[in-house]
Amino acid sequence: MPILAHLDLDAFFAAVEELENPELREKPLVVGGDPYGRGVVSTANYVARTFGIRSAMSSAEALRRCPQAVFVWPRHVLYRQYSRAVWDTVSEIVPRIERTGIDEGYLDLAMVARDFAQARAVASAVQTSVRATTSLTCSLGVGTSKVVCKIASDRRKPGGITVVPPGREARFLAPLSVRLLPGVGPRAEERLRVAGVDTIGGLAALSDPELSALLPGSLGPLLRDRARGIDPRDLELEGEPVSVSAEDTFARDVSDRALLHAEVRRLAELVAERLHNSGLSGRTVTAKLRYGDFSIRTRSTTLAAAVDEADAIGDVACGLLDRGLRDRPGALRLVGVGVSGLSPYRQLTLDEA
Repeated sequence: MPILAHLDLDAFFAAVEELENPELREKPLVVGGDPYGRGVVSTANYVARTFGIRSAMSSAEALRRCPQAVFVWPRHVLYRQYSRAVWDTVSEIVPRIERTGIDEGYLDLAMVARDFAQARAVASAVQTSVRATTSLTCSLGVGTSKVVCKIASDRRKPGGITVVPPGREARFLAPLSVRLLPGVGPRAEERLRVAGVDTIGGLAALSDPELSALLPGSLGPLLRDRARGIDPRDLELEGEPVSVSAEDTFARDVSDRALLHAEVRRLAELVAERLHNSGLSGRTVTAKLRYGDFSIRTRSTTLAAAVDEADAIGDVACGLLDRGLRDRPGALRLVGVGVSGLSPYRQLTLDEA
């Protein structure tokens, strides 16, 4: 069963500006163009939103609603720097990610959580890590499909987590405005409203003839499925890998060093096999340690020559594991092994030479 999450950074551009200039935190802040020209609001902080200011509104209208608002020009280079820090942090906890924008994306929690109760704990760990690393807050929606997660992530902003357990998707969506359903544009929304369909539940309940009369073609069935919480889309991952890794979660937390080493060497064999199959080798070996409280520690080292052999990777990774446990002793919930700094060749061993 899929366990997905949608992560959305809270008022991202404005939050970065507040971090760079803390004096702005208590003021209505608008990131956007010239309020005396034809500028448009990129985003606004939560103080400004109490005046009804929102994204895509003209800057002139924002100024009319709040004459005391502070306007700043967007600084996209700065925002990208913060965004990279956020996603680097998130990927240490959840390695399978689809970034859909500078401030949002989907996470495959099924890789690190066995059920929805554990998924909530992972989502909380993501929030904690993002805040600790960047001082930014984010909201997450957790569910079985992209459409449910996307809508859920907006329910408890800022800094909230909304979990929609399996089987409750349609009930969660039903009372919400139909305009919140991804894919319902202004024209479709108008057609539905004229027919008295104001909620997602109303769209979900339409019969085939009713649906084809209102939304002809393939769009109608697609939107009705989404209104029922049915959305089979998987994550769309980016191109070439920058690392090859493997990890596993223990049924119970493990502190026995011999068992941990054995697991690390098993994972090193998987990594080596994937490297061989891809014709790759790498110079940087990383060991990943997750403790019972979901906190993450990683230890890495860069070698003089690229490796792809299981024994070599295992030797280095075990040493890194020991180093991590010296820095923070404790039982581990998960261990992982990764190789990065990839190149399309490998070192020959003495036997092969």
